[in-house]
Amino acid sequence: MNQKAEATDSRLHGVGKAFRRVARAYAPRKERHLGGHLGAVVAFGGYTAAWAAVLARHKTKLPDRYEPWDIALTATAVFRLSRLLSKGSVTSPLRAPFTRYESATGPAEVSESPRGGAVKSTVGELVTCPFCLSVWLTTTFTGARLLWPSTTRAVTSGLTTLAIADTLQLSYDCLLQKNAE
Repeated sequence: MNQKAEATDSRLHGVGKAFRRVARAYAPRKERHLGGHLGAVVAFGGYTAAWAAVLARHKTKLPDRYEPWDIALTATAVFRLSRLLSKGSVTSPLRAPFTRYESATGPAEVSESPRGGAVKSTVGELVTCPFCLSVWLTTTFTGARLLWPSTTRAVTSGLTTLAIADTLQLSYDCLLQKNAE
């Protein structure tokens, strides 16, 4: 190995050693997988950079301002899709490789816990957390809206319609329960 490669290897080893020291101090009994979380942050950075590269390649101009209606549609769509992906009983096969079923928690929703080593557990945490998925979905819908505004608006409108329908279903159930009391 040449001198430059040895110096780089030595620096990387030092960074790795420092990270392990911080991780042990942060979670001495390994309750948290800091390395897995760092990997998730790096993956999200790469995902965001990929969107930026695609937008730059297409010479997509950013809007001067966003329409409040589009923001409301996107926020509602992100809310509904993140709940469906992270808690939906019908989507549990997608999460099963990374999670363990705990219990049913509400209409068509389940509670699951992450399982496995650092990477698998981190993915399990990500796919069971609607807040975590919301960051990824917001990035996806934002980039998609810039490239394919009509298609993305149709998708966010559909998911918003689903969220409103779900709200009406749950409200109706609450009314039935109150009348039964």
